[in-house]
Amino acid sequence: MAGLDKETLDMIISALQDYAERFLTPEFLLEKDHNDEFPDRVLQSFYDPNGLAVHSVFIPEAYDGIGGSAYDIYRISEVLASIDVGIATGVFATFLGADPIVVGGTEEQKAKWMKRIANDSILCAYGATEPQAGSDLALLSTKAVPVEEDGKVVGYKITGRKQWISNGGKAKLWTILANTPGGPSWFVVEEFDEPVPGFTKAKPEDKHGIRLSNTVALFLDDVYVPIENLVGGVEGKGLAQAQAVFGYTRLMIGAFGLGAGWEAVRRVIPYSQARYQGGATLSQKQAYTHKLIVPNAVRLESARSYIEWVAEGLDKGGGHGLSTEGAVAKYMATESGNKAADDAIQGMGGYGYTKEYIVEKIKRDVRITQIYEGTSEIMEWTIARDRWQLHLKTQGAYYQDWAKRCDEIHRAEPKNGANCAALAMRALCIILERCRIDRLTRNQHVLFRLGKMIAYAETAAIFAERVVKNPTVAIPLDVETRQAMSRIHGRDAALLVATDGLQWSIGAGQTDPNLANSLNLPAIYQAQAGQIADMDFVAKKLNEVFSANISAQQQ
Repeated sequence: MAGLDKETLDMIISALQDYAERFLTPEFLLEKDHNDEFPDRVLQSFYDPNGLAVHSVFIPEAYDGIGGSAYDIYRISEVLASIDVGIATGVFATFLGADPIVVGGTEEQKAKWMKRIANDSILCAYGATEPQAGSDLALLSTKAVPVEEDGKVVGYKITGRKQWISNGGKAKLWTILANTPGGPSWFVVEEFDEPVPGFTKAKPEDKHGIRLSNTVALFLDDVYVPIENLVGGVEGKGLAQAQAVFGYTRLMIGAFGLGAGWEAVRRVIPYSQARYQGGATLSQKQAYTHKLIVPNAVRLESARSYIEWVAEGLDKGGGHGLSTEGAVAKYMATESGNKAADDAIQGMGGYGYTKEYIVEKIKRDVRITQIYEGTSEIMEWTIARDRWQLHLKTQGAYYQDWAKRCDEIHRAEPKNGANCAALAMRALCIILERCRIDRLTRNQHVLFRLGKMIAYAETAAIFAERVVKNPTVAIPLDVETRQAMSRIHGRDAALLVATDGLQWSIGAGQTDPNLANSLNLPAIYQAQAGQIADMDFVAKKLNEVFSANISAQQQ
């Protein structure tokens, strides 16, 4: 997918940021959050075809959109989330709600509904989740019963309940997943002119965070839709259509974690530069920066590198949709974003715990990114299951070969931290093989912990590979700083794989008395040399960047 040229993307991002600076002030956002109020006018401005038209990025050019690439969507999603994750969710919900049409609809269906979404500023909603099913679409209970006339199916009557539906009470078009005689299928329910009989939207949920988004339950009682509203015109394609976009949707939620996490870091660093303790600012104290700032910036930038790598793969035509890679991106970015926001509250002390300083709101908002579009636990399971199958299929060569590629990167760019990523990859391969021999993945907990180890190892490898050629877009960090970040993350990944791998394989009953030695623990521990110096350097650079930004804003 070609996507937007750099000038167009930069123009859209600049327009979003200018709009937010003018209208979406902290005072406005906090008021809406306090009142649990959906900002209708804001979403209308975002969807205005003659204004910001943010939604058009998600719509192909053939249907009157501007056809943004996965990379464009990631960039815009990050900016939206840095403004407000609730507002970002409203935009995301329309993209997600339209996905079944884009992926599985007939050409006539795409032309009919996608053009209307593009031109009429229509909010959409995605009706898959159910009260008892959660993330497991295979437990679908909503039913669509065929309606026949003269022996021919002319429509369906849909009955069931959908839960946690973003935009559910504000949308004009919903895609609803329901069981048919031929299997799970998507249907379009539209309410443009008058209410749909049997279709009820519950009152908005009183949520912990993202209170600027609309989240409701939907009740369908014999809701009739004509045969033309069966997406694709064929029953039984619903789960495949949902799976086809996981790479994209998980990437977007990962970008939400990235945007919100960096926004928290952006707020805590200036605070630390102005707050004195013991004769010096907090920004000058290792106990503060090396616990509450540097690790978060490092994890966020490692997640960014992986997100960009996945986006490029999707834009080149990722074949299977890169759903596993999308899971790694979402897991690492949302876990990192949540931790960054939590540490921002800690870093600002009592001020951070109050609503006035907004990091408290960011923490409440970003927390949902670990839940919707697949929980962190579902991501761990997906990552471990799929990579476990690759390990078995390649007889262990998958991560051994990746380790060799890291060796090559290290020889070419010895400052990138690829040697540490290689250590992580080889240790991971040994742990996976020991799990195979002793059948340790029969323990569900072991499988899930493997998901985390894999996510750290893979993000370390990709960060090391891309650190020179892909400077960050969040804040202006030079290559030398990003190399230090990559080394920090690589060391963390190698140590995590080795120690967590030992803990859980031994805990599950592994039988190799020499397992610790085979992991090359001495090399992994020796690789930790220089970690404090790298953290000192990153802390210094972050302080310089934010001091420069503050000075520029004051001029």
